[in-house]
Amino acid sequence: MQKKVLIVGASGLVGTGAANSFARAGWQVIAASRRRPDLLTHENVEFLALDLQDADACAVACRHLKGVTHVVYTAVYELPGLVNGWTDPHQIETNGQMLRNLLLALENSSHLEHVTLLQGTKAYGAMVGPMRVPARESQPRVDHPNFYWLQEDLLRSHAAQRNYGFTILRPQMIVGPNHGVVMNLPPVIGVYAALRRAEGLPLAFPGGVERALEAVDVRLVGDACLWAATTECAQGETYNLTNGEVFSWRDMWPAIADTLGLSVGADEPLSVAQYFTQREELWLRIVAEHNLVPNSLKQIVGESHHYADLCFAHGTSNAPPPIFVSTVKIHQAGFTQTYNSEESFCYWLRDLRSRRIIP
Repeated sequence: MQKKVLIVGASGLVGTGAANSFARAGWQVIAASRRRPDLLTHENVEFLALDLQDADACAVACRHLKGVTHVVYTAVYELPGLVNGWTDPHQIETNGQMLRNLLLALENSSHLEHVTLLQGTKAYGAMVGPMRVPARESQPRVDHPNFYWLQEDLLRSHAAQRNYGFTILRPQMIVGPNHGVVMNLPPVIGVYAALRRAEGLPLAFPGGVERALEAVDVRLVGDACLWAATTECAQGETYNLTNGEVFSWRDMWPAIADTLGLSVGADEPLSVAQYFTQREELWLRIVAEHNLVPNSLKQIVGESHHYADLCFAHGTSNAPPPIFVSTVKIHQAGFTQTYNSEESFCYWLRDLRSRRIIP
C-alpha cells in the first residue's frame, strides 16, 4: 500500500516544508489547512480544507481521509502580538482542543502508523527564565504555562490507545519562504530593506545587544519530518533541530544587505513592528512601483514583525540568557543534515524576490 501522509497546517512554514519533502519522496500528500497553500505545486499533493477549531467540521472533513498512514501536525493558533499570547490560557486551551479534534476525527483510521508533532525551544522555559545550556531532550519538563505539554500528553495517550508511533520535533528559529505567517524572518527583513531603500537609507541593523543564536532551514525541518516517519529508532522520541551552527546578526548583516542590494549603515535600534505600522502607504507605493504581488504589509509579515523584535533583542542593553539546544541526539540517531545559516537566510530572500513578494 502506498504511504499517505496528512500534513496539518500545510499553508504554514513547517507544513509547507514537510509537504514538499514527502511529495519529493513520492508519497501521496494531503495538505490540510483553512486556506489553500500557495507554495505546494507537486502533482501528488491534494488539498483538504480543514478548520481544526470546529470539531464537527473536522470530523466531516476527516471522513474523506482514506488510507492515511502518517500525520505531520504543524498547526498553531496564535493571538495578535504573538509573544504575550504564549502563556495565555485561551491560546493554550485552543491549541490543545485543535489537536484533540483531529485525533478524535482520525479514530476510525485503521491504517494510522505514525504522528509527528512540532514543538519548539519554548519547551525549555526560555520565556520564564534562563535555559540550561545546552538544552537537551532528556532534561525534565520546565513547569510553565504553554500548550506543548497539553498537546504532548494528548498525543502520548492517544498513540498508546490506538497503537501507533509518534515523534516530537523541536526546531529553533525556522527560516523559509512563507509570508503572512506568525514566525518567519526573511519576509520581515525583505520588507524592512525595501522601506529603508525607499527612504534613501542604508540597511541599519535595528536590534539590541549582540548575541549568538541558532536557526534551522525549513528544508531541514521538512526532511526531518520525513526521516521521523520512516525511521524505527525515532518512534516515541523527541529531537531538537538546528542548522548545526550558531550565528550573530551583525556578522550576517553584510551578506543580507548585499543580497538585497543595500549598504550597511550604523546600528539604529528600533522596533520593527512599530516601524512597519507607520509605513503602510509607503509600502503600497513600493508594491506599485516594482510591480509586486499586491500584498499589504499585514499580508506579508503576519505576526512575524513581533517575532523579529524578539529575535533582534529589541530594547535590550544586557545580553539575554543564551538559547542553545543540543542536536547530538538526532545526529547520533542518523539524521545528520546541516545548513549554512547565512546562506539559508540569503537563499530565502532571493526566493521572495523571485516570486515578487519583495523588490
